[in-house]
Amino acid sequence: MSTTQQGTHSLAFRVMRLCKPSFHVEPPFRLDPADLFVGEDIFDDPLAAANLPPLLSSQLTKSMDSSDLTYSNRFLLHHPSDAMGFSGLLLLPQSFGAIYLGETFCSYISINNNSNFEVRDIIIKAEIQTERQRILLLDTSKSPVESVRAGGRYDFIVEHDVKELGAHTLVCTALYNDNDGERKYLPQFFKFVVANPLSVRTKVRTVQETTYLEACIENHTKSNLYMDQVEFEPAPHWSATVLKADELHPVDNSSTGGREIFKPPILIRSGGGIHNYLYQLKLASPDSAQMKVEGTNILGKLQITWRTNLGEPGRLQTQQILGTPISCKEIELQILEIPSLINLDKSFLVHLNLTNHTDRELGPFDVRLSQNSAHEEKNVMINGLQTIVLPQVEAFGSTDFHLSLIATKLGVQRISGITVSDTKEKKTYDPLPDVEIFVESD
Repeated sequence: MSTTQQGTHSLAFRVMRLCKPSFHVEPPFRLDPADLFVGEDIFDDPLAAANLPPLLSSQLTKSMDSSDLTYSNRFLLHHPSDAMGFSGLLLLPQSFGAIYLGETFCSYISINNNSNFEVRDIIIKAEIQTERQRILLLDTSKSPVESVRAGGRYDFIVEHDVKELGAHTLVCTALYNDNDGERKYLPQFFKFVVANPLSVRTKVRTVQETTYLEACIENHTKSNLYMDQVEFEPAPHWSATVLKADELHPVDNSSTGGREIFKPPILIRSGGGIHNYLYQLKLASPDSAQMKVEGTNILGKLQITWRTNLGEPGRLQTQQILGTPISCKEIELQILEIPSLINLDKSFLVHLNLTNHTDRELGPFDVRLSQNSAHEEKNVMINGLQTIVLPQVEAFGSTDFHLSLIATKLGVQRISGITVSDTKEKKTYDPLPDVEIFVESD
């Protein structure tokens, strides 16, 4: 849409959007006459495969006779590629068309001299005006166009990476000397609206120490989108791997070393087609302890690139994706090593580690086996003193220790109820998850 201030001007702007042409399709689609009479599996029969093609070929040659003025062969398939309906021609855009976020707006602008005399010293400016800002695309103030003859024109091309939604205005202005020497100012406005090409819906779920991010991308355009890249850029302290159903191993997405050299694009069909991506996120060490203390829930953002008609590119970046706030876990108790061979009624040592995730000194600690139920029989018990005393652990520090246990029953047993208590703060932490062992006879 173009608007111009009132007044008589020798010059006028003409704007055309530059974009890739589309394939010209000629409906109705053509067909092979054999498809009307026989099925596609008819040539599985050796007798039909030997006799039917010559018969159909002679009939088709007769129907394609140039002396036939009934044009009865206009729907027949002359070449296998005719089935697609492509004429081999490319169709130039017939209108300004839809402009989407993430694309590059490219415009061919022509300033025409419609008068019968020459205009001189033309200063041309082209700007994109949005609700938030004005962006200068062209300015010839330092080198004005010397002249445009009567009936002539001056052409130029401008480009702009579309980064905002909503109403946009292409403002074209010209300051020039008319035939009588009068300095005139011509403003002209071309308005268009930028729409969102796709929507991204995310779902975050945390299972123990692992976070899973599901991203659903939906195509809102009238053309197919070929996704070159949908890559998750994790926030600091996080590592990310993309999970694919057709791969045995996840692909590391946190460094360039794990990226594939070539990946075939993923097709998301026009008018509501969707595709889902799944990422596995984990806190990376050694800064993960500090991350837990800060309690931040920023996971990262998605980088999305795609191509449309004849390879026209588009690119979007999502806002920071938030997960569930990370709980501040003061201490963490984990088993480092368990003997591979455990005999009945013989003691064995379990190697454990206690880590302080806070910025202050904690402890001393007591370690014991808690009784989950008064009626529950424990088949793995502490051998010796029932409580082990551990010294204080410095901020963000850790300590290793061994726990002597003994099994009183054969078969698969569970080490359960290993609990740590802070004797200074009178606080008991959650017990260590159960660990299964196999007890053999001596």
